[in-house]
Amino acid sequence: MKLSTRDAAAYFKRPDTSKSGLLIYGADAMRVALRRQEVIKALIGENGEEEMRLTRIAGPDLRKDPALLLDAVKAQGFFPGPRVAFVEDAADGLSATILGALSEWKDGDAHVIVTAGQLAARSKLRKAFEDDPSAYAVGIYDDPPGRDEIERSLKEAGLNDISQDAMSALIALSRDLGPGDFRQTIEKIGLFKIGDDLPLNVEDVEACAPQSIEAGIDDVLNVTADGEAHKIGPVLRRLEAQGVGAVGLCIGATRHFKTLHTVASDPGGPGAGIGKLRPPVFGPRRGRIQRQASSWGMHKLERALTLLLDTDLTLRSTARVPEMALMERTLLRIAWMNRR
Repeated sequence: MKLSTRDAAAYFKRPDTSKSGLLIYGADAMRVALRRQEVIKALIGENGEEEMRLTRIAGPDLRKDPALLLDAVKAQGFFPGPRVAFVEDAADGLSATILGALSEWKDGDAHVIVTAGQLAARSKLRKAFEDDPSAYAVGIYDDPPGRDEIERSLKEAGLNDISQDAMSALIALSRDLGPGDFRQTIEKIGLFKIGDDLPLNVEDVEACAPQSIEAGIDDVLNVTADGEAHKIGPVLRRLEAQGVGAVGLCIGATRHFKTLHTVASDPGGPGAGIGKLRPPVFGPRRGRIQRQASSWGMHKLERALTLLLDTDLTLRSTARVPEMALMERTLLRIAWMNRR
């Protein structure tokens, strides 16, 4: 039977033990692996693998020896409790073997969990599970986790008191990180908050979020907008060593100063303009943008954007120029501009 994406999250937490098996397929191997880990843990518990109630079978090994799966399904474990026969990286060529094991499944046998890559609607393996009334098939897609899923992950990490801004920051972070990195970030936040009874806030999220090249670009843009010209050179050297190019840096600077201009040019003032940004900004970044927009004012920001546009045209032209040196000079001129 098909398991809808809407019902899948609840099923992974509490699988139906009366069903013989589950096929999890999708293009993102990490997302598939995380779901597989979740459902196997729900079936056999934390100590299932230690108690040898989990049998792992690689797809190529099953192709060489088709009896491996049925033997694992029917085997009697030394420890009491439910068992799982897990087939990893299956393909259509194994559909007959897996279907044969499912057809002989009886209550008390090991549950069959199968993972696969992206499967077309006509896939034999997918149809084998979808046409079997005692088994399920579910596709895992690249959609980021929803709010409910993030809340469940936070509860598992021991976090129950979450501020609205922190939740918004986590939702935004889940769209930037891969599923594995995001789960590790949630676990890191849980460890970070041990012994801290205060609600989770944006500062906690930012302290535990992976530091990326984008964060380094934000550093140089903020010191520029704050007029701290003496800090620009060292930050640029670090970014250049990380492989950041002058064109990408110029694009980021233009985007940042356009945001400041949007806030500063709002008829209601920067306080009103900051609330109209999409996507919205929260926490310390919100206060920083509002402060910078107020400090610069609309007209000086227009001069800064004109300078960035000229620099961008030069960088994209056929002229042979020292690109990073040109970008550094532009940022220095902008930093000095706000001192006047």
